[in-house]
Amino acid sequence: MGKTVRKLQVVSPVPADIDIANSVEPLHISEIANELNLSPQHYDPYGKYKAKVLLSVLDELQGSEDGYYVVVGGITPTPLGEGKSTTTVGLCQALGAFLDKKVVTCLRQPSQGPTFGIKGGAAGGGYSQVIPMDEFNLHLTGDIHAITAANNLLAAAIDTRIFHESTQTDKGLFNRLCPPDKEGKRSFSNIMFRRLTKLGISKARPEELTPQEIKKFARLDFDPSSITWRRVMDINDRFLRKITVGQGPEEKGMVRETGFDISVASEIMAVLALTTSLADMRERLGKMVVGNSKAGDPITADDLGVGGALTVLMKDAINPTLMQTLEGTPVLVHAGPFANIAHGNSSIVADKIALKLVGRGGFVVTEAGFGADIGTEKFMNIKCRYSGLTPQCAVIVATIRALKMHGGGPEVVAGKPLDHAYLTENVALVEAGCVNLARHISNTKAYGVNVVVAVNKFATDSEVELNAVKAAALSAGAFDAVICTHHAHGGKGAVDLGVAVQRACENIAQPLKFLYPLDMSIKEKIEAIAKSYGASGVEYSEEAEKQIGMYTKQGFGSLPICMAKTQYSFSHNAAAKGAPSGFVLPIRDVRASIGAGFIYPLVGTMSTMPGLPTRPCFYDIDLDTTTGRVIGLS
Repeated sequence: MGKTVRKLQVVSPVPADIDIANSVEPLHISEIANELNLSPQHYDPYGKYKAKVLLSVLDELQGSEDGYYVVVGGITPTPLGEGKSTTTVGLCQALGAFLDKKVVTCLRQPSQGPTFGIKGGAAGGGYSQVIPMDEFNLHLTGDIHAITAANNLLAAAIDTRIFHESTQTDKGLFNRLCPPDKEGKRSFSNIMFRRLTKLGISKARPEELTPQEIKKFARLDFDPSSITWRRVMDINDRFLRKITVGQGPEEKGMVRETGFDISVASEIMAVLALTTSLADMRERLGKMVVGNSKAGDPITADDLGVGGALTVLMKDAINPTLMQTLEGTPVLVHAGPFANIAHGNSSIVADKIALKLVGRGGFVVTEAGFGADIGTEKFMNIKCRYSGLTPQCAVIVATIRALKMHGGGPEVVAGKPLDHAYLTENVALVEAGCVNLARHISNTKAYGVNVVVAVNKFATDSEVELNAVKAAALSAGAFDAVICTHHAHGGKGAVDLGVAVQRACENIAQPLKFLYPLDMSIKEKIEAIAKSYGASGVEYSEEAEKQIGMYTKQGFGSLPICMAKTQYSFSHNAAAKGAPSGFVLPIRDVRASIGAGFIYPLVGTMSTMPGLPTRPCFYDIDLDTTTGRVIGLS
């Protein structure tokens, strides 16, 4: 990467993440852009250290070759996380700063929920981080705020429409939707033609509609109990999980129960992550289904007339944000959908731009959220279907700590000291836990990619334990298994991983294979995924059966499946560690993100609005008012 490489001065023991981040002066973002041969007309700087990369770069580079495409997943994690983001960043620092490869890291944008909650930020850690760390974790370029605004505009449009339909006749409603201009002429706005086409009405002027057509056009006739769209905010607020709206006297008794989700759980976030262009995003936002009519027909954002306005609010959010690692290698940060609810991957447009910018022989490393049973599975079956991109290598991050837990070790609880078993050598526990790693390897290999295992080394890990993991990974079919110390040493500690990943990419011999074809029924697709978890069967609640029937009838049966499941086990039971099998997977409900383009079954109990713990991270976060620097971010 030439002149942008920055040699780190590492110290031991490793200081706090924010102290490391603050000790390095980032390069001006124009230097990072120059190294990628990005011309100034293809990016808009946001201050000194970040910039929005414009989609126009894709048009200019359309004919150039893509680089190698690498996805980073993990084994089933402990609540402490196993360093997947840190490994993603460390690998890229190794490729760019030590192996002289063109490389771009593609990461999700963190939500303020975990940043101020229990998990902390998501910029990586130690000497493998994205900087500036505070900007990465807080606000960034406002994409999540744009999603929040668009989501809540749509929520307001739903309740407003129900209110106005309840108080007006068909004719009155129609007259207000199509008011006369100054010359007394009525006309349809552009978005109204979408609804007219959907209804099979080909008339161009309002006065041509019959009374029956006026009713069909003007009255959406919401079934309030079918409304799936909720309001969002980007903090953890458990007391908004269920609320009642419409209690003001002006709302004339239009009271209904609804609730808030966290902003990153909004379907608009999933749309942003899966879109391929501005035109595609416009179509996806308009197709989002927010509820049904009393006749059982799906009602979309475009039916409400708001699809265009949502796109206007999202027009800048579609551009990925360029940042840098501690060692000056480039990073594209974009989108941040929930990994256990939505598909947990950064955006298609960021990956596409990155693959063109690195070119032939370069590397794009993108992270998939949580364990490979969730993040990598959704990366392959949802993201790669919509992007048309094919990865050559999948990295699976493992830690001795997590493997000991899967081997029967004591419970690991965030905020509590680790049990003695995790701090002393216990090869038997590690070997027993490798069943979890082995299943992730075989599942991931089935997609036709080479699998490299990255063992994220902690100071308490012994040589014998580390060798046991390497041996287990290779016997399970991994292309290679490498010990990494990037947290303590930066890119230098992941050079062996970089070499292994390069070899894995160069030696790919198979095409990408999906887990299921799209023309299978919804149930058959759910069952194919359940089988990969180790389930012997699937049990559907009455509500799930009803929803599957409705989505199939509405014509949504050919969409891919996005399982909403705990990240702490292959099964629905977070306490079932290792590689459980023979269990029956319970599907309690089935929902749909039609604009994003997937059906999501809910396995067990999944919350879309996290709560704050007794002692949230915000206790440690403050501002040094002398220097203006953020302190206490983790």
